[in-house]
Amino acid sequence: MDTGRRPGAAQLAFDELGTPLRDITFVVFDLETTGTKPGPDGITEIGAVKIRAGEIVGEFATFVNPGMPIPPQIVELTGITGAMVYDAPRIDRVLPAFLEFISGAVLVAHNAPFDTGFMRAACEGHGYHWPKTAVVCTVRLARRVISRDETPSYRLSALAALFGARTTPNHRALADARATVDVLHALLERVGNLGVHTLEELLDYLPEVTPAQRRKRSLAEHLPSRPGVYLFRGPSDEVLYVGTSGDLRRRVRQYFTGSESRGRIREMVALAERVDAVECSHALEAAIRELRLIAAHRPMYNRRSKNPRHAWWVALTEEAFPRLSVVRVPRDGMLGPFRSQTDARSAADTLAGASGLRTCTQRISATAPSGKPCVLAELGRCGAPCAGQQTVEAYRPGVLAVSGLIAGTDGRPLRVAADQLARLSQEEHYEQAAQHRDQLAGLIRAVGRAHRLSALAGIPELIAAGPDGNGGWELAVIRHGRLASAGVARRGVPPMPVVEMLVASAETVIPGPGPLFGAISEEVRILLRWLTRPGVRLVRTTHPWAEPAAAGGWQEWLDLAASATALERVAG
Repeated sequence: MDTGRRPGAAQLAFDELGTPLRDITFVVFDLETTGTKPGPDGITEIGAVKIRAGEIVGEFATFVNPGMPIPPQIVELTGITGAMVYDAPRIDRVLPAFLEFISGAVLVAHNAPFDTGFMRAACEGHGYHWPKTAVVCTVRLARRVISRDETPSYRLSALAALFGARTTPNHRALADARATVDVLHALLERVGNLGVHTLEELLDYLPEVTPAQRRKRSLAEHLPSRPGVYLFRGPSDEVLYVGTSGDLRRRVRQYFTGSESRGRIREMVALAERVDAVECSHALEAAIRELRLIAAHRPMYNRRSKNPRHAWWVALTEEAFPRLSVVRVPRDGMLGPFRSQTDARSAADTLAGASGLRTCTQRISATAPSGKPCVLAELGRCGAPCAGQQTVEAYRPGVLAVSGLIAGTDGRPLRVAADQLARLSQEEHYEQAAQHRDQLAGLIRAVGRAHRLSALAGIPELIAAGPDGNGGWELAVIRHGRLASAGVARRGVPPMPVVEMLVASAETVIPGPGPLFGAISEEVRILLRWLTRPGVRLVRTTHPWAEPAAAGGWQEWLDLAASATALERVAG
């Protein structure tokens, strides 16, 4: 088996899980420019040194024609004159070679934001992609490990003198890059004595972190480097926070470094006395377990919903002249779920307007109505059943249309709402039209989402497999919208025996009431996202997985509506 290590390389210690610094290719670079403001031009010289395992493996150096005069004070500082760069290539001709030189490397610079800022602006100005790579700033690193007692300044010249660099910096790009190489090696030696041996640990070490926070790194030592869910526990063994990661040990260690800047989480870490973990087969299982654990423990430091069952639903009331009501408890024939009461109410109002259902809350007798017509009746938007002007039979088609849309068998209410929108636009009621358009878009999305979720939740058992990225398969047994079992068939392992084992040991799921058969809507959403990823295959299913077509065919309309909304926001 290929371990990824070079012949003769030392075996990684447990603390070095990650990318060892000795295996990292660094490119230490420096720029000379015409000023301090990044732009597409203005670079006069580039110098870079490529190093690996402490050895120099390449250098890059060139003058650059900045496309503008060099200010006298810059000439005096660097010694680079206009005559020296007159015949030099412009930055757009230099960038391809430089980007190839730094490809796959971690970048290092003294005052890195300055140098990377200029290079990023040059790339953006000339149509090149600046790589998203790790960057180490030697100024920032020096401030973390060198006190003012050792050096009066963190300038490159002062640090080069402190560490006895072989090259004296002189405001020329290659010389300054060579001096920065020696400074970097001296700084890495110092942080190595502090237990920083990997790139991940180095990047975590750079931000400020309290000693108490760093000491708690030991809480992560027992955790495996596997996918799963972690639980921070407080002084009374209470669960403070629940999270998930593909590498439990690495992720939890990050909470005890400066990379964690969230105030609430730092407060949580200060209280934590133990970290528990639940190993999972893959990321899907971890996401589902995280959701369930948050609901079970309701940890105070999690911002995610601690009661995922509290969604909102739109339901037809049970009376002679039904209306649409927004409720909390789901039952069959409802539309939802909605994340907020406001979204549910907006969908109900739009649907009522498209189907002719009343919006008043009074109960109306089928045989002896005693009300008076309201303003909506006068505007022709209600049949006034309260005043006896509309019979139960005349009112019923609207009820059936709403029921049909929720069931996925009738898309007429959406078409009626679209016709209403067209009339508002034709009559130049543009503000009303925009509001109606956004409400209709919300209703279409809600109906489509409801159909997708309920279609999956209605299947008694569905087994699916997704590629694990290493030639194997991530397996999931899903029953009525719940993850009942999960496992992995590694590369070379026949998957079907693993599938049968997972099915035999899967959780028994008894379907409950409502469109989602008792499942939590967020869990069904997570499963649906995983099932629709590229490469995921259905192994088998007890029932066909099919979605109603009533809300289908509206994607182009939704795209146009979203574009119109975005343009209005920019204009207004």
